[in-house]
Amino acid sequence: MDMIHVRAVSPPDLTERVEELLAADPYVLNLIVQRGAARKPDGDSVACDVLAGAADEVLRGLRDLQVDLRGSVVIEPVDMTFPGQASERAARRLGARGDAPVWAQVEARIRSEGRYPPSFYLYLVIAGLIGSVGIVTNSQILIVGAMVVGPEYGAIVAVALGFDRGDRTMVRKGLSALCTGLLLTIAVTFLFSLLIRGSGLQSEAFDRGLRPVSDLINTPNFFSFAVAALAGVVGIVSLTEARTSALLGVFISVTTIPAAAAISVSTAFGSWSEARGSLIQLLVNIAVLIVVGAVALRCQRAIWQRVGPARTRNGEQA
Repeated sequence: MDMIHVRAVSPPDLTERVEELLAADPYVLNLIVQRGAARKPDGDSVACDVLAGAADEVLRGLRDLQVDLRGSVVIEPVDMTFPGQASERAARRLGARGDAPVWAQVEARIRSEGRYPPSFYLYLVIAGLIGSVGIVTNSQILIVGAMVVGPEYGAIVAVALGFDRGDRTMVRKGLSALCTGLLLTIAVTFLFSLLIRGSGLQSEAFDRGLRPVSDLINTPNFFSFAVAALAGVVGIVSLTEARTSALLGVFISVTTIPAAAAISVSTAFGSWSEARGSLIQLLVNIAVLIVVGAVALRCQRAIWQRVGPARTRNGEQA
Protein backbone atom coordinates (compact mmCIF):
# COMPACT_ATOMS: atom_id res chain seq x y z
CA MET A 1 0.00 0.00 0.00
CA ASP A 2 1.23 3.53 -0.81
CA MET A 3 1.84 5.71 2.19
CA ILE A 4 3.47 9.02 3.04
CA HIS A 5 5.04 10.21 6.28
CA VAL A 6 4.05 13.64 7.54
CA ARG A 7 6.19 15.61 9.99
CA ALA A 8 4.80 18.85 11.34
CA VAL A 9 5.74 21.48 13.89
CA SER A 10 2.58 22.86 15.44
CA PRO A 11 2.28 26.03 17.56
CA PRO A 12 1.17 24.98 21.05
CA ASP A 13 -2.20 26.73 20.74
CA LEU A 14 -2.99 24.67 17.60
CA THR A 15 -1.69 21.28 18.68
CA GLU A 16 -4.91 20.08 20.30
CA ARG A 17 -6.90 20.82 17.13
CA VAL A 18 -4.20 19.22 14.97
CA GLU A 19 -4.22 16.10 17.12
CA GLU A 20 -8.03 15.90 16.96
CA LEU A 21 -7.97 16.27 13.18
CA LEU A 22 -5.41 13.51 12.69
CA ALA A 23 -6.77 11.14 15.33
CA ALA A 24 -10.28 11.31 13.85
CA ASP A 25 -9.11 10.38 10.36
CA PRO A 26 -9.30 6.60 9.76
CA TYR A 27 -6.50 6.78 7.17
CA VAL A 28 -3.97 8.32 9.56
CA LEU A 29 -1.74 5.80 11.33
CA ASN A 30 1.15 5.83 13.81
CA LEU A 31 0.28 9.27 15.18
CA ILE A 32 2.92 10.67 17.55
CA VAL A 33 2.66 14.01 19.38
CA GLN A 34 5.57 15.36 21.42
CA ARG A 35 4.87 18.57 23.33
CA GLY A 36 7.60 21.18 23.20
CA ALA A 37 10.00 18.91 21.30
CA ALA A 38 10.53 21.05 18.21
CA ARG A 39 12.97 23.90 17.57
CA LYS A 40 13.31 26.20 14.54
CA PRO A 41 10.40 26.75 14.53
CA ASP A 42 9.62 26.18 18.19
CA GLY A 43 6.53 24.19 18.97
CA ASP A 44 5.16 20.69 19.33
CA SER A 45 6.37 17.87 17.13
CA VAL A 46 3.65 15.93 15.32
CA ALA A 47 4.33 12.91 13.10
CA CYS A 48 2.08 10.38 11.41
CA ASP A 49 1.72 8.09 8.41
CA VAL A 50 -1.12 8.62 5.95
CA LEU A 51 -2.41 6.36 3.19
CA ALA A 52 -1.51 8.16 -0.02
CA GLY A 53 -5.03 8.11 -1.43
CA ALA A 54 -6.31 10.10 1.55
CA ALA A 55 -3.30 12.39 1.98
CA ASP A 56 -4.74 15.40 0.14
CA GLU A 57 -7.65 15.70 2.60
CA VAL A 58 -5.27 15.44 5.55
CA LEU A 59 -2.88 18.03 4.15
CA ARG A 60 -5.79 20.32 3.29
CA GLY A 61 -6.95 20.09 6.90
CA LEU A 62 -3.49 21.03 8.19
CA ARG A 63 -3.37 23.99 5.82
CA ASP A 64 -6.85 25.09 6.93
CA LEU A 65 -5.45 25.22 10.47
CA GLN A 66 -2.50 27.27 9.09
CA VAL A 67 0.04 24.80 10.45
CA ASP A 68 2.13 25.32 7.30
CA LEU A 69 2.19 29.10 7.89
CA ARG A 70 2.65 29.26 11.65
CA GLY A 71 4.77 26.11 11.94
CA SER A 72 5.95 23.74 9.25
CA VAL A 73 4.79 20.66 7.35
CA VAL A 74 7.17 18.18 5.70
CA ILE A 75 6.12 15.24 3.53
CA GLU A 76 8.33 12.20 3.03
CA PRO A 77 7.67 9.15 0.83
CA VAL A 78 7.55 5.78 2.58
CA ASP A 79 9.55 3.28 0.55
CA MET A 80 8.61 0.18 2.53
CA THR A 81 6.18 -0.71 5.29
CA PHE A 82 5.09 -3.89 7.07
CA PRO A 83 1.30 -3.59 7.10
CA GLY A 84 -0.47 -4.29 10.36
CA GLN A 85 -4.14 -4.94 10.94
CA ALA A 86 -4.93 -1.25 11.33
CA SER A 87 -3.29 -0.26 8.04
CA GLU A 88 -4.86 -3.17 6.17
CA ARG A 89 -8.34 -2.21 7.42
CA ALA A 90 -7.72 1.40 6.41
CA ALA A 91 -6.53 0.34 2.95
CA ARG A 92 -9.64 -1.82 2.41
CA ARG A 93 -11.85 1.06 3.52
CA LEU A 94 -10.11 3.43 1.13
CA GLY A 95 -10.68 1.08 -1.80
CA ALA A 96 -9.77 2.25 -5.28
CA ARG A 97 -8.61 5.62 -3.99
CA GLY A 98 -5.58 3.91 -2.53
CA ASP A 99 -3.82 4.43 -5.85
CA ALA A 100 -4.66 8.13 -6.09
CA PRO A 101 -1.70 10.51 -6.40
CA VAL A 102 -0.88 12.97 -3.63
CA TRP A 103 -1.64 16.17 -5.53
CA ALA A 104 0.22 18.39 -3.10
CA GLN A 105 3.31 16.28 -3.76
CA VAL A 106 2.75 16.30 -7.54
CA GLU A 107 2.40 20.07 -7.65
CA ALA A 108 5.45 20.52 -5.44
CA ARG A 109 7.42 18.33 -7.87
CA ILE A 110 6.27 20.42 -10.83
CA ARG A 111 6.91 23.71 -9.04
CA SER A 112 10.45 22.57 -8.27
CA GLU A 113 10.96 22.32 -12.05
CA GLY A 114 9.71 25.90 -12.32
CA ARG A 115 12.96 27.34 -11.00
CA TYR A 116 15.43 28.46 -13.61
CA PRO A 117 19.03 28.67 -12.36
CA PRO A 118 21.91 29.35 -14.76
CA SER A 119 22.30 25.61 -15.29
CA PHE A 120 18.86 25.55 -16.96
CA TYR A 121 20.12 27.81 -19.74
CA LEU A 122 23.46 25.99 -19.90
CA TYR A 123 21.73 22.65 -20.46
CA LEU A 124 19.55 24.19 -23.16
CA VAL A 125 22.56 25.60 -25.02
CA ILE A 126 24.52 22.37 -24.76
CA ALA A 127 21.50 20.38 -25.94
CA GLY A 128 21.18 22.73 -28.91
CA LEU A 129 24.84 22.29 -29.81
CA ILE A 130 24.54 18.51 -29.63
CA GLY A 131 21.43 18.72 -31.79
CA SER A 132 23.22 20.83 -34.41
CA VAL A 133 26.01 18.25 -34.68
CA GLY A 134 23.36 15.56 -35.08
CA ILE A 135 21.76 17.50 -37.92
CA VAL A 136 24.90 18.24 -39.94
CA THR A 137 26.15 14.66 -39.50
CA ASN A 138 22.70 13.05 -40.02
CA SER A 139 23.06 11.29 -36.67
CA GLN A 140 19.74 10.30 -35.09
CA ILE A 141 21.56 9.13 -31.96
CA LEU A 142 22.85 12.64 -31.30
CA ILE A 143 19.36 14.06 -31.85
CA VAL A 144 18.02 11.70 -29.18
CA GLY A 145 20.88 12.70 -26.90
CA ALA A 146 19.99 16.37 -27.37
CA MET A 147 16.36 15.63 -26.46
CA VAL A 148 17.40 13.92 -23.23
CA VAL A 149 19.80 16.71 -22.19
CA GLY A 150 17.30 19.52 -22.81
CA PRO A 151 15.48 20.65 -19.61
CA GLU A 152 12.70 22.57 -21.37
CA TYR A 153 9.94 20.07 -20.53
CA GLY A 154 10.11 21.02 -16.84
CA ALA A 155 9.42 24.65 -17.75
CA ILE A 156 6.61 23.63 -20.11
CA VAL A 157 4.87 21.59 -17.40
CA ALA A 158 5.31 24.44 -14.91
CA VAL A 159 3.55 26.77 -17.37
CA ALA A 160 0.77 24.20 -17.79
CA LEU A 161 0.31 24.02 -14.01
CA GLY A 162 0.28 27.82 -13.89
CA PHE A 163 -2.58 27.92 -16.41
CA ASP A 164 -4.43 25.18 -14.55
CA ARG A 165 -4.10 26.98 -11.21
CA GLY A 166 -4.50 30.50 -12.57
CA ASP A 167 -1.02 31.38 -11.33
CA ARG A 168 0.05 34.20 -13.63
CA THR A 169 3.45 34.53 -11.98
CA MET A 170 4.30 30.90 -12.71
CA VAL A 171 3.09 31.25 -16.30
CA ARG A 172 5.06 34.46 -16.83
CA LYS A 173 8.27 33.07 -15.36
CA GLY A 174 7.99 29.82 -17.31
CA LEU A 175 7.32 31.49 -20.65
CA SER A 176 10.07 34.03 -20.02
CA ALA A 177 12.56 31.26 -19.22
CA LEU A 178 11.54 29.30 -22.32
CA CYS A 179 11.78 32.32 -24.62
CA THR A 180 15.10 33.49 -23.18
CA GLY A 181 16.61 30.02 -23.10
CA LEU A 182 15.53 29.03 -26.60
CA LEU A 183 16.61 32.37 -28.12
CA LEU A 184 19.99 32.01 -26.42
CA THR A 185 20.23 28.43 -27.67
CA ILE A 186 19.37 29.46 -31.23
CA ALA A 187 21.90 32.31 -31.18
CA VAL A 188 24.80 30.23 -29.82
CA THR A 189 23.97 27.28 -32.07
CA PHE A 190 23.80 29.62 -35.08
CA LEU A 191 27.34 30.85 -34.40
CA PHE A 192 28.48 27.24 -33.96
CA SER A 193 26.80 26.29 -37.24
CA LEU A 194 28.56 29.15 -39.03
CA LEU A 195 31.84 27.77 -37.68
CA ILE A 196 30.95 24.32 -39.00
CA ARG A 197 30.07 25.73 -42.42
CA GLY A 198 33.16 27.93 -42.58
CA SER A 199 35.41 25.00 -41.67
CA GLY A 200 33.64 22.58 -44.00
CA LEU A 201 33.00 20.10 -41.19
CA GLN A 202 29.49 19.10 -42.29
CA SER A 203 29.02 15.64 -43.75
CA GLU A 204 29.21 15.15 -47.51
CA ALA A 205 25.64 13.86 -47.58
CA PHE A 206 24.41 17.00 -45.79
CA ASP A 207 26.38 19.15 -48.26
CA ARG A 208 24.73 17.37 -51.20
CA GLY A 209 21.27 18.01 -49.77
CA LEU A 210 20.71 14.53 -48.31
CA ARG A 211 19.36 15.59 -44.94
CA PRO A 212 16.97 12.94 -43.56
CA VAL A 213 17.32 14.11 -39.97
CA SER A 214 16.70 17.80 -40.61
CA ASP A 215 13.93 17.00 -43.13
CA LEU A 216 12.09 15.11 -40.40
CA ILE A 217 12.43 18.07 -38.04
CA ASN A 218 11.59 20.94 -40.38
CA THR A 219 8.47 19.35 -41.88
CA PRO A 220 5.63 19.92 -39.41
CA ASN A 221 2.46 17.95 -40.15
CA PHE A 222 -0.46 16.21 -38.45
CA PHE A 223 1.87 13.68 -36.84
CA SER A 224 3.85 16.49 -35.18
CA PHE A 225 0.64 17.63 -33.49
CA ALA A 226 -0.43 14.09 -32.59
CA VAL A 227 2.92 13.09 -31.05
CA ALA A 228 3.12 16.32 -29.03
CA ALA A 229 -0.43 15.80 -27.74
CA LEU A 230 0.19 12.18 -26.78
CA ALA A 231 3.51 13.07 -25.16
CA GLY A 232 1.77 15.80 -23.17
CA VAL A 233 -0.71 13.32 -21.73
CA VAL A 234 1.98 10.74 -20.94
CA GLY A 235 4.18 13.41 -19.37
CA ILE A 236 1.48 14.50 -16.92
CA VAL A 237 0.50 10.94 -16.01
CA SER A 238 4.13 9.98 -15.46
CA LEU A 239 4.65 13.02 -13.23
CA THR A 240 1.60 12.20 -11.11
CA GLU A 241 2.70 8.59 -10.73
CA ALA A 242 6.44 9.42 -10.47
CA ARG A 243 7.32 7.10 -13.36
CA THR A 244 10.68 8.35 -14.55
CA SER A 245 10.99 5.80 -17.34
CA ALA A 246 7.81 7.04 -19.01
CA LEU A 247 8.90 10.64 -18.50
CA LEU A 248 12.20 9.87 -20.24
CA GLY A 249 10.17 8.59 -23.18
CA VAL A 250 8.47 11.98 -23.38
CA PHE A 251 11.85 13.72 -23.50
CA ILE A 252 12.93 11.74 -26.54
CA SER A 253 9.65 11.99 -28.45
CA VAL A 254 9.07 15.75 -28.56
CA THR A 255 10.87 17.86 -31.16
CA THR A 256 11.67 21.04 -29.24
CA ILE A 257 15.44 21.23 -28.85
CA PRO A 258 16.07 19.59 -32.25
CA ALA A 259 13.75 22.17 -33.85
CA ALA A 260 15.64 25.03 -32.18
CA ALA A 261 18.92 23.55 -33.43
CA ALA A 262 17.46 23.08 -36.92
CA ILE A 263 16.50 26.78 -37.03
CA SER A 264 20.11 27.73 -36.38
CA VAL A 265 21.65 25.22 -38.78
CA SER A 266 19.22 26.02 -41.58
CA THR A 267 19.78 29.75 -41.17
CA ALA A 268 23.56 29.34 -41.12
CA PHE A 269 23.42 27.32 -44.36
CA GLY A 270 20.94 29.67 -46.00
CA SER A 271 18.07 27.17 -46.07
CA TRP A 272 15.28 29.61 -45.30
CA SER A 273 12.28 27.37 -45.96
CA GLU A 274 13.76 24.72 -43.66
CA ALA A 275 14.36 27.35 -40.98
CA ARG A 276 10.74 28.47 -41.26
CA GLY A 277 9.48 24.90 -41.01
CA SER A 278 11.64 24.26 -37.94
CA LEU A 279 10.28 27.42 -36.28
CA ILE A 280 6.71 26.25 -36.88
CA GLN A 281 7.63 22.82 -35.50
CA LEU A 282 9.07 24.38 -32.36
CA LEU A 283 6.07 26.65 -31.72
CA VAL A 284 3.54 23.88 -32.39
CA ASN A 285 5.25 21.47 -30.00
CA ILE A 286 5.51 23.98 -27.16
CA ALA A 287 1.93 25.23 -27.57
CA VAL A 288 0.44 21.73 -27.76
CA LEU A 289 2.44 20.50 -24.77
CA ILE A 290 1.30 23.43 -22.63
CA VAL A 291 -2.38 23.18 -23.60
CA VAL A 292 -2.55 19.40 -23.34
CA GLY A 293 -0.61 19.48 -20.08
CA ALA A 294 -3.03 21.93 -18.47
CA VAL A 295 -6.07 19.98 -19.68
CA ALA A 296 -4.57 16.64 -18.60
CA LEU A 297 -3.84 17.97 -15.12
CA ARG A 298 -7.40 19.18 -14.67
CA CYS A 299 -8.97 16.04 -16.11
CA GLN A 300 -6.84 13.68 -14.07
CA ARG A 301 -7.60 15.57 -10.87
CA ALA A 302 -11.33 15.49 -11.66
CA ILE A 303 -11.24 11.76 -12.41
CA TRP A 304 -9.55 10.90 -9.12
CA GLN A 305 -12.02 13.05 -7.19
CA ARG A 306 -14.77 10.78 -8.46
CA VAL A 307 -12.98 7.55 -7.59
CA GLY A 308 -13.91 5.90 -4.32
CA PRO A 309 -16.30 7.02 -1.60
CA ALA A 310 -16.66 10.65 -0.57
CA ARG A 311 -15.64 11.49 2.97
CA THR A 312 -17.21 13.74 5.51
CA ARG A 313 -15.11 16.04 7.61
CA ASN A 314 -14.72 13.54 10.45
CA GLY A 315 -13.34 10.92 8.07
CA GLU A 316 -16.44 8.71 7.76
CA GLN A 317 -17.57 7.49 4.38
CA ALA A 318 -20.58 9.21 2.85
